Amino acid sequence: MKKVFFTISLLLVLISFSIPVFAQGEVVITPPKEETLEAIVTKVIEEKQIEVMQKKQLFQKLELEVTKGTLIDKKIIVENGNMSLANQQKYQIDDKVMVSMSKGMDGKINYYISDYMRRDSLIVLFFIFIAVTILIAKWRGLMSLVGMGISFLVIFSFILPKISSGSNPVEIAILGSLIIIPVSFFLSHGFNKKTFVAIAGTLVALIITGILSNIFVEAAHLTGFASEEAGFLQVVKQGAINMKGLLLAGIIIGVLGVLDDITISQSTIVFQLKEANNRLDIDELFKRAMNVGQDHISSMVNTLILVYTGAALPLLLLFINNPHPFTEIVNTRLSLMKS
Repeated sequence: MKKVFFTISLLLVLISFSIPVFAQGEVVITPPKEETLEAIVTKVIEEKQIEVMQKKQLFQKLELEVTKGTLIDKKIIVENGNMSLANQQKYQIDDKVMVSMSKGMDGKINYYISDYMRRDSLIVLFFIFIAVTILIAKWRGLMSLVGMGISFLVIFSFILPKISSGSNPVEIAILGSLIIIPVSFFLSHGFNKKTFVAIAGTLVALIITGILSNIFVEAAHLTGFASEEAGFLQVVKQGAINMKGLLLAGIIIGVLGVLDDITISQSTIVFQLKEANNRLDIDELFKRAMNVGQDHISSMVNTLILVYTGAALPLLLLFINNPHPFTEIVNTRLSLMKS
């Protein structure tokens, strides 16, 4: 067992270092025209209502102390609300913010609060997640976290770099899945027959999903260009990435996350049924397992609708206030891509 895990870990490390590294020639270093600073609000100098583009909104003049960046420990004055904004924010003392610093054509330094600093909150939430997982699931929970870390390693060290370099997205997604599936399953659920069955079921379901996705993506003439990110990516990469392939790769990886939960649950149920009653024959065991599987499918249908609604709530609100008929709306690429 230890040799198997050591070999797998070694392979993953080698994969992570297989990304091409290009030597850089001599370049002329110029000071950056734009920089993102981290700062904290130390004083609200002025706060009032002003009119911008025939609309009243909040205006603030704030004193900030820079906590990270080239101006660290220095204080700067930033105006908030002097431009028309769809998302107006009111900042208070001790708020941690991100500030964009840029130099204008006239040489003047401009400051703009781009967003709140959320890193600390996310770190606290992450450690709570780790603590609860280990507290409840104990050793198995710890190993599942290791599996999650390896999944991130494969995604960010192999799948994304390879796709970004122009490799076939579908092939890379399949190869990445073949690494993620056994490693994460064995780490999370142990090296046993139950896990082998779950892996086999996951691979079969993944193959079926890939075939059906390819058929219906072609039938629906989906191109993968429904989102702004896809269009921007195509411009940045100058057409080097196959967007339709990227859409299929996203479907494969997304389905993998769902299958991880379903297949191991179904496999565990079958083995637990057999362990509870050794006298069950294959037909009876299959029938009882299918009853549980039907409940899985029933609950999953409702889950998919609720997950979609939560993720696409702003889009659905636009559909509600849209004068076009429903049959025309669902025919758009954006609706199909969100589905």
